[in-house]
Amino acid sequence: MKGRAVLFLSLLWFGLAFAQVTYTIPEEKPKGSLVGNLAQDLGLERKRLISGKARIYTRESDEYIELNRERGVLLVKERIDREALCRQTTPCALHFQIILEDPMEFYTVTVQIMDINDNAPTFERGEMKFKISESAVTGATFVLERAVDLDAGVNDLQRYELKPKDNFALKLHKNANGNKNVEMVLQKPLDREKDEQISLVLTAVDGGEPQMSGTMMIVITVLDVNDNAPVFTQHTYKATVTENSPKGTVVATVRASDADHGTNGKITYSITNTLDDVKKIFEINDTNGKIVVIGQIDYEVSRYFEINLLASDDGGLTDSCKLIVDVQDVNDNKPEINIMSKSSVIAEDAKLNTVVTMINIEDKDTGDNGKVHCFTSDNVPFVLKSSNNFHSLVTDSELDRERAAGYNITVTCSDEGVPSLSSSVTLTLQISDVNDNPPVFERSSYEASIVENNTPGLSIFTVKARDADWNQNARVSYILEDSPVNGVPVSSYVSVSSDSGVIHAVRSFDYEQIKDFHFRVKAQDGGSPPLSSNVTVKVLIQDQNDNPPQVLYPVQTGGSVVYEMVPRSADVGYLVTKVVAVDVDSGQNAWLSYKLQRATDRALFEVGLQNGEIRTIRQVSDKDPVKQILTVIVEDNGQPSRSATVTVTVGVADSFPEALSEMSDFAQDKEYDDNLTFYLVLALAVVSFLFITCVVVIISVKIYRWRQSRVLYHSNLPVIPYYPPRYSDTLGTGTLQHVYNYEVCRTTDSRKSDCKFGRAGSQNVLIMDPSSTGTMQRLQSEKSILDEPDSPVEQKPPNNDWRFNQGQRPGPSGPHMPYGTHIRWTPKSGTRATGGPEVAMGTGPWPQPPTEAEQLQALMAAANEVSEATATLGPGTMGLSTRYSPQFTLQHVPDYRQNVYIPGSTATLTSNPQQQQATAQQAAQQALPPPQVSVQPEPPKAAQTPASKKKSTKKEKK
Repeated sequence: MKGRAVLFLSLLWFGLAFAQVTYTIPEEKPKGSLVGNLAQDLGLERKRLISGKARIYTRESDEYIELNRERGVLLVKERIDREALCRQTTPCALHFQIILEDPMEFYTVTVQIMDINDNAPTFERGEMKFKISESAVTGATFVLERAVDLDAGVNDLQRYELKPKDNFALKLHKNANGNKNVEMVLQKPLDREKDEQISLVLTAVDGGEPQMSGTMMIVITVLDVNDNAPVFTQHTYKATVTENSPKGTVVATVRASDADHGTNGKITYSITNTLDDVKKIFEINDTNGKIVVIGQIDYEVSRYFEINLLASDDGGLTDSCKLIVDVQDVNDNKPEINIMSKSSVIAEDAKLNTVVTMINIEDKDTGDNGKVHCFTSDNVPFVLKSSNNFHSLVTDSELDRERAAGYNITVTCSDEGVPSLSSSVTLTLQISDVNDNPPVFERSSYEASIVENNTPGLSIFTVKARDADWNQNARVSYILEDSPVNGVPVSSYVSVSSDSGVIHAVRSFDYEQIKDFHFRVKAQDGGSPPLSSNVTVKVLIQDQNDNPPQVLYPVQTGGSVVYEMVPRSADVGYLVTKVVAVDVDSGQNAWLSYKLQRATDRALFEVGLQNGEIRTIRQVSDKDPVKQILTVIVEDNGQPSRSATVTVTVGVADSFPEALSEMSDFAQDKEYDDNLTFYLVLALAVVSFLFITCVVVIISVKIYRWRQSRVLYHSNLPVIPYYPPRYSDTLGTGTLQHVYNYEVCRTTDSRKSDCKFGRAGSQNVLIMDPSSTGTMQRLQSEKSILDEPDSPVEQKPPNNDWRFNQGQRPGPSGPHMPYGTHIRWTPKSGTRATGGPEVAMGTGPWPQPPTEAEQLQALMAAANEVSEATATLGPGTMGLSTRYSPQFTLQHVPDYRQNVYIPGSTATLTSNPQQQQATAQQAAQQALPPPQVSVQPEPPKAAQTPASKKKSTKKEKK
């Protein structure tokens, strides 16, 4: 059976949409069956159900219907049993509401449950026994147990059938409530002798499709002689009971009488109600007929009770009646407050009558006990609007978060019972902030002071604004409004911190240029849109004593002098002149005082402290000089004080020609003094310039030498320029008569450098070259080079006599020479003479590498001795013997002024033959091991030359 929908629409006065729809469905429909198309019946779109979060609100604990938002339909959620849901109540219906939000709407839905024939009539007992006297008269009635059918309407119990029908027939009595009592009527007298026990079948049939029935067996035992049945005094009794009556309360007492005597007249009372809760709530005394309360009576569950009573005697005769018990209501239920939907946050700019919360109120009591009135707490901008049992909490006035950030709203509902019962609920509602308050400065205007000559960036003042809003809406930023001050933007004077409001000075202020200025600062919050306010700030510049007094009179110029005349007849207090000065500062910084600092005659003049007037303090005499020079100092009153001086020249004379002549002499003297001062200053400047020039030259030389030593140090090439004296060969047999250039090269394993240092023809350069093979070659230039420095340089080819044999070659022995040096003489033309094929390496290693200091000292000694080798070397040899040794110590280094030490060898060239021989022998004994020494004959001793004698003499003197 399809559901039928009936729709009613209305509009509540406080803005909520209201509608009611009714559906009818049969019971026992399977889960998921369609109840009705709610969206179509209510005229709603399915997306509205989804966006509004549509849901079912019901007060029942069990939900039988569910809402499908996507389809907009109502479906069966659980199997519905009408008999379990409504029992005998008709019509049977489910009531619930559909709630939607944004905006809030609710609709009432009623689903009526139609009965189907799913229950057969049943009897409480399967068998019923009677004892009937044979003396029972025709027409005697016997009350039978009624069958109960849980279905309703046509599906309910319709008729009874009794078989067989020989002695008894059925009789139905319809009650006012629609129930039918079944009685069995005796149609034929009983004959115990014929039938002592009779069995009958009572069948109850309903009207459903298909029909269903139930049976009960009736067993009749025929008794003898009991011809009077009990009779109740009333066919219907009525009583009233208050709900929640305590157990044992007597509700009513019923009475029945029997004309028989003995056991046939003894009456027994009983309650015959079946399939209800009467027997659980009430009980009858089977002897006296008192009905008492044994269970809980609840008016909200059942408002009245119908109790079926039976009176029977021992002979089996019975009579029946009923007792109607009305239940009186008691105010025992508080109003129930159910929140259907609520909002926890509302904006402070919400409009009036904005719905905040929807509430359903229910009181299970009736009458005045069920009448409920609700109200909210005082002093809140909210009010309740009611419609039936539904209430809406709406805004009643404007909200202001700055006044109240939230509300705890208490809703109290009371009924009209006596005593009245009430219940309450507290709703917490937060007010969200809206940017509705601009920043407010603490003052209407600000005034700050700063001393002139301040440091740029100095903090001047702080402006502060507060915003009553919250969070981002209360975040204040400070902005300097652009405005001109003296024709320039104010931003060139001050700046303001956007976060703290601190105003800083951008420049250093000068009180004499600007004394005060105004500007505006804007405070702006972080809301959207932002709100702002302005304030005027005035900055006062305070004066400092930063200007000395300026003398206006007398005018001080370099080209002319102002003279004041004082006659010799001047009296005491004669006004000579007045010093006029000003100070551009202000206040006490500009208060000036005048004092006489120096004077030719202090006893003659005085200066006014305040006015600067120069007056005489005594009578002028003839002894006073004509020229009077006064020095006046002008001081201000600042802290610290600043001053200026002025010189006043006063002529003491009676006539102008006299004063003029005296003053001209004075001017000439002054001009002379000025010229003298000029010359003194000029001389001082010249001397200072010469001194500075000398210092710069000395420092430059020092730096140059230091850089040269650093270059030599980094390149490991000890280069020493040497200028030996020019000696003449007095004997005509000298071998070192000409100028030579020496070149030093490193060994092949030391950075592969080949450094050459050239010098002029009149100089010799001694260069160490470790990369050569130890051969010393002599390239002799013309003798005339020594005698005639201006003659052209001509270099002779190398002399073969300079070549050493294998035993005479100087230098360290062994296959490698890591620290050895080779001396090669290079002619001025730049052609290098190399050793012949017989040049060979030494045969012994260095025991310890020489230090740089030892190498430098050896080079200097060698360069000096080369110039003296003329007197010691013969034409075909250099006079070198086997005294060359790889040992090198500083004690073997000869005096560099007379001897030449060749690195890599212990041989020393000298102009003194005796010294040469002694030194050679000593070196041979100390340096060479005896087994390895190959002693060579000493070269012939050369005669001592005057030059060598002179050298020797110098050495001894030193």
